[in-house]
Amino acid sequence: MTALGISQSSSIAPDCSKAKNATVSIFAIIDHKSKIDTSDESGMTLENVKGEIEFCHVSFKYPLMPDIQIFQDLNLSIHAARNCISNYNQIDIGRITFDGVEIQKFKLEWLRQQMGLVSQEPILFNDTIRANFAFGKEGNATEAEIYAASKLANAHNFISTLQQGYDTMVGERGIQLSEGQKQRVAIARTIVKSPKILLLDEATNALDAESEIVVQDALDRVMKNRTKVVVASGEPRNFNQVDMSCNAMLLLLQFIEYM
Repeated sequence: MTALGISQSSSIAPDCSKAKNATVSIFAIIDHKSKIDTSDESGMTLENVKGEIEFCHVSFKYPLMPDIQIFQDLNLSIHAARNCISNYNQIDIGRITFDGVEIQKFKLEWLRQQMGLVSQEPILFNDTIRANFAFGKEGNATEAEIYAASKLANAHNFISTLQQGYDTMVGERGIQLSEGQKQRVAIARTIVKSPKILLLDEATNALDAESEIVVQDALDRVMKNRTKVVVASGEPRNFNQVDMSCNAMLLLLQFIEYM
């Protein structure tokens, strides 16, 4: 019996070691102190937001990739309601202004409320389609706002064909929906928020050709009268997926070869 117990315990030793290492990583994340305090209630807000953005001699590296320079001495002015900052990472050098005011001076929660993000991998919650729309306005969206956003995002027609309609559960991370449907739900959620600045991060990159056409049409509608920042990879095939009327686009060239 003793020999059997020793044999079994040695067979699970690698799993125990993996679990220990995973626990260390989890606690490292929990204990990590961000330089940006998301709970900070101090800072200013603006009565009337125009949506003008300016980068002044900005240098930036991702904290986890300190050896790779993303921006160096970048100067860029983006006028209101034109194309091309949510302050998720601190820049290394320089300053970024929003309507002429440095973004560090704003109340962080208010600043992020002025921005809407449509990313390549939309994050949906395990709830109904209606609830996911409403989350764009912290759960306080009206039925009228939800339906208007849904139609603008080209989502209303496919939702109407579902047996439960807007009460359909999307599953964990939207697993019950296709990629194109998930993206349209994410766009509608952004519309409900009614942001002054729209960030498009490879928004159609993972879609098939048919879904891309529908989603791009929705994005074209949503982008009207908003300041737009379009992030595209350096691959030429992606350039036809962004709004080519953009006055400024951030083209993030792939830097995996340097890693």
